[in-house]
Formats: sequence, C-alpha cells, structure tokens
Amino acid sequence: MSGLMQMEDEQGKKLCDDEVVDNIVSLVLAGYESTSNAIMWAAYHLAKSPHALRKLREENESISRDKNGGFITLDDIPSMKYTAKVVEETIRVANVAPMVHRVAHRDVEYRGYTIPKGWRVVVWLRSLHTDANYYDDPLSFNPDRWDKPPKPGTYQVFGGGPRICAGNMLARLQLIIMLHHLAVGYKWELLNPDDEVAYLPHLKPVDGAAMSFSKLSSR
Repeated sequence: MSGLMQMEDEQGKKLCDDEVVDNIVSLVLAGYESTSNAIMWAAYHLAKSPHALRKLREENESISRDKNGGFITLDDIPSMKYTAKVVEETIRVANVAPMVHRVAHRDVEYRGYTIPKGWRVVVWLRSLHTDANYYDDPLSFNPDRWDKPPKPGTYQVFGGGPRICAGNMLARLQLIIMLHHLAVGYKWELLNPDDEVAYLPHLKPVDGAAMSFSKLSSR
C-alpha cells in the first residue's frame, strides 16, 4: 500500500485514495484469492477422481525419488506433464474468473445485432468452458482431455489478447508446486462430498470444501 501511495506518474502526480484502494483490492483478489480458490478446487476434484489422483501421485513420486526427497526446481517442471494437465483441467472446470467485461468503444455488428458504443459487454466464460460443442462431457473432471489442445478461442480462463492476465504462468506454477507436495506427502477426503455449490461471487462448495488431511504412511 505504501508503494502505491508513493507512486508517481511522468508528471509527478500521485494516485488518489480511491485509486490506491482499487489497486489493493485488485491485487488481493487477483493475486491471492484466485490462486487459493484454484488450489482448493484442484484438491476437491482430485478427491472425487481416484484415477486422476493415482496418476498424479505416480508422476510426482517418481520425480521425488529421483531427487532423493529434495525440493523440485524449475528444471523439473517440463517433465511434470500429467500435473500440468491437472492444472489446466482444474482451472477450466473451476472457472475462477467466470466472466470478463468490456466497454464497446464503437458500434459493433455481431450476428445481425448491433452493440451500441458505450454499452458494457459481458462474456460468460463459464458457459464457454462447459460447452459440449467444445469439450466432451464438459462437466466431468478429465485431465487426459488435455492430450490435445482446445479449439482456438474456446479456452479463455485468463482472458486473451493484450488484456490477458499477467500472472497466468505464475498461477500455473503455484498450482504445480502445490499439487506436487500434496501428491507425494498427503491423502485427503471431502467431509461432505455431495454438498451443494454456490456460484456467486466465486464458485465454491457451500461448506467451504471441508476436507480431512493426513500424511501418507510412507512419509
């Protein structure tokens, strides 16, 4: 916060209080809330997907054995193929950022309709990522679907173009690291596996995804 309060532009002008607060909220929601929510959903879906969890453990235990119990490094990331697929499937199903909105800066013609200049356009990404036209059995958690890339324009979990989320690769890396340590060190189960899901303001189980964790017996 102090950094934002002291920041100056080329003319020496500082941010006003509202601008400082707006940036702080953006940093907290985008830099912390979104990643922690994605990690929660990864653990949630893996708890419901024994086959996927088994494959995740096998890959990460193999890497852990090769390192003699040492920490993974950036050099290990490229070999974590299945872990990366679990990450992509998690953020597709979870839709941590369910929509994006833009302001039309000119009249836009789209499929016979006119979107007038100044209108706010909301793109509901959750609908895109769960569309059966683009994903087979879209509501199922299936990391193996990432053996092939999605159709262009059908995967917008971090937005796209010049406004793509600047932290998209960092978020993926954080998830990979967290999944590695969960897979090799812990087992867990959902306390209420059939609990309902709330969709606003963020997708999450009503009980907060209550889980029971314990260390693996081999650790």
